[in-house]
Amino acid sequence: MEKTDARVNTRLFGTDGVRGKAGVYPLDHSTVRRLGAALVRALPHGTESPHLLIGRDTRESGGWIEAELAHGAGGEGAEVTSVGIVPTPAVAYLTRAFAEYDAGVVISASHNPFEDNGIKVFSGRGEKFTEAVEREVEAIVADRSWDVRAGAPEEVQGAVLVDSYLEHLRAVLPEPEKFRGFMLAVDCANGATTPVAPGLFRSLGFDTIVIGDTPDGRNINLQCGSTHPELLADVVVKSGAQLGVAFDGDGDRAIFVDHRGRVVNGDAVLLMCARHLQQQGRLPGNAIVATVMSNIGLEIALRESGIEMIRTAVGDKYVMEEMLKRGIALGGEQSGHVIFSDYLFTGDGLCTALNVLQTVITSGRTLADLADDLTNYPQVLLNVRVREKVDLQTVPAVAAAIADVDARVAGHGRLLVRYSGTEPLLRVMLEGQDQNEIRSWAQHIIDVVTRELA
Repeated sequence: MEKTDARVNTRLFGTDGVRGKAGVYPLDHSTVRRLGAALVRALPHGTESPHLLIGRDTRESGGWIEAELAHGAGGEGAEVTSVGIVPTPAVAYLTRAFAEYDAGVVISASHNPFEDNGIKVFSGRGEKFTEAVEREVEAIVADRSWDVRAGAPEEVQGAVLVDSYLEHLRAVLPEPEKFRGFMLAVDCANGATTPVAPGLFRSLGFDTIVIGDTPDGRNINLQCGSTHPELLADVVVKSGAQLGVAFDGDGDRAIFVDHRGRVVNGDAVLLMCARHLQQQGRLPGNAIVATVMSNIGLEIALRESGIEMIRTAVGDKYVMEEMLKRGIALGGEQSGHVIFSDYLFTGDGLCTALNVLQTVITSGRTLADLADDLTNYPQVLLNVRVREKVDLQTVPAVAAAIADVDARVAGHGRLLVRYSGTEPLLRVMLEGQDQNEIRSWAQHIIDVVTRELA
């Protein structure tokens, strides 16, 4: 029997699943196999004949990771079905839509280079595993009282289910005839949206130009997609397209480009879609959820429309949890993860694109005009290395400096002071109306921290 790796007592899940270099712990063969078994063991007690659904992006490592996960899960009595290369939200939707699936698993490292990979897990309700469940899975993996099934992994059973997901998306645009002749440029990032996005938009009547649609296992996100929208911007301007949308490698986020070639991020999308939903009476509580990274300009613009913005930690799973808790219809991140809970409780780049297109057509305004409603306040981000990560409120000089600056920006700016999660660094982020002023205030905090903690 295969024994657990001595390192499995370390934390596996980060802000977006298990992530690392393919073939290296925690994404080595034995740990991936053990993780597949642990996922089944973590399912609610009483789950009989558990059934997992697996999808992946276009990375060359996706096939063997899928096989190892399935082998480990199968050793615990689970049946595993693969839907092949599909966007992350497709797995979330299909897991929820088909009652026989107890969990969904996505093999992807999102916007990372091809050498990396990752594992994201969704419950049978199509929601990302909560931190509590992730900690439970980690504890099971670390438990040395059990062994994972040995032997060579077998081919995973496949099923064609993605059409159900695409029909679900088409419901976002109930009157597709309004989009006939609308010129749209699409960047698939050589990733998971490649097999589905071009056909979806063309079936809805869009005149579609597609780039980043020739995946080879190694070119996912390579100078393309949501993290590199420069090529798409050039295509939009030269082709005369009305707008462009760039997806990331697994298709759960979208970044836009207006007709002038200007990039439009998740903050602007949240503003225009929040106002659109409010006008339609589809914004419960007149509130949305965003993270601490969203610009103060978004908060101020929403406030002017009578919409509250609730902030969470960075990570769309935290956005999702807050939306579920409060019954909120819209939430997301500046990076382009946007959640429309009427359709799905996870970020979905295709759903976001369709909602933005609906907003553009319904408003009668261009994307550029809608994005101009958001004033991005100047931002300063400074770092300082510290000896140890102490509670800043226990250091009087530091606490006083922070309180002083916080009072200065109250109502028209924002201060965020936090430690790095991976390095001995303190990060000071400050937003306000005057770049020189906020830089001076941020530097004041850095100087005090340097004197007291560096």
